[in-house]
Amino acid sequence: MTELSKSGAALGEPTSGSAAPTSFLEVRDLKVHFPTDDGLVKSVDGLSFKLEKGKTLGIVGESGSGKSVTSLGIMGLHTAGQYGKRKAQISGEIWLDGTELLSADPDHVRKLRGREMAMIFQDPLSALHPYYTIGQQIVEAYRIHHDVSKKAAKKRAVEMLDRVGIPQPDKRIDSYPHEFSGGMRQRAMIAMSLVNNPELLIADEPTTALDVTVQAQILDLIRDLQTEFGSAVIIITHDLGVVAELADDILVMYGGRCIERGPAEKVFYEPRHPYTWGLLGSMPRLDREQQERLIPVKGSPPSLINIPSGCAFNPRCPYADVPKDNVTRTVRPELTEVGSHHWAACHMTQEQRERIWTEEIAPKL
Repeated sequence: MTELSKSGAALGEPTSGSAAPTSFLEVRDLKVHFPTDDGLVKSVDGLSFKLEKGKTLGIVGESGSGKSVTSLGIMGLHTAGQYGKRKAQISGEIWLDGTELLSADPDHVRKLRGREMAMIFQDPLSALHPYYTIGQQIVEAYRIHHDVSKKAAKKRAVEMLDRVGIPQPDKRIDSYPHEFSGGMRQRAMIAMSLVNNPELLIADEPTTALDVTVQAQILDLIRDLQTEFGSAVIIITHDLGVVAELADDILVMYGGRCIERGPAEKVFYEPRHPYTWGLLGSMPRLDREQQERLIPVKGSPPSLINIPSGCAFNPRCPYADVPKDNVTRTVRPELTEVGSHHWAACHMTQEQRERIWTEEIAPKL
């Protein structure tokens, strides 16, 4: 595991209002809802976090928890399209280096996209245009933000392909996406994302569908490039092994909301939410002998149209009846501080959670 954040300053407690932010990236009460014929899909429903330059935040959760929708919201990509005849409903605040993105002019956000913030998409084969060479696409991404000749831009593209480990970059720059392997396409996507030296890099499932050796190479590449450029990085994944390798801080999402967040060391070794326990219990361990079978999280993620009342995790939680008065099914828990810069949203008391973790969960992991 990389060196962990000791202060936890990259997250902080939820903020509200319009006061100027003190962090490089600050998301305040972000909500992204999609009207459909079946009802309102609350993909992100009140998310807040902070991130500093040079730090990495890992956002984890099952498919449908709101991770990718959050990243697209930060990039300003929801407002670019329509969903049927209805646009996404977005509220809250997203501050990037002192600029509030949701209220900013779309043209201004478009200029920031690629230069100040960039994204590595989950499927590079879909994200890269099949009719243009890798080089043409990187050159275009560079020339949009720099007044340089095509020759100078191509030289820059070759340099970036070489930096991300593409062999014979001066020749492969003329290849099409389908001529690259999955790992090479992901490297080309990283080269395109970093060609303008962005200060914020969002990696959405950067190692999905790659074999384990290529996964390790991609993660090492992201870490090395972050060290070189000093970027703030958000890693979005369902794989806790990925965030264990890279993240300083971890934010766990469920049902469109944050249910636990804090320094990676705290979330891994002193988790305080039953859903986080479930994620850890379903993760294979290679650092020691596994005594018990992996324990999957029972049930399925909730419908974001009909989110369960009270705690959204209560239908799947084996400890839903521990708090008295059926509160888990009637009252939605708010994030409360459970340790230094460590937050969790659970109705169980601190003593109950510590006892269950120490006596029942930790010995099985």
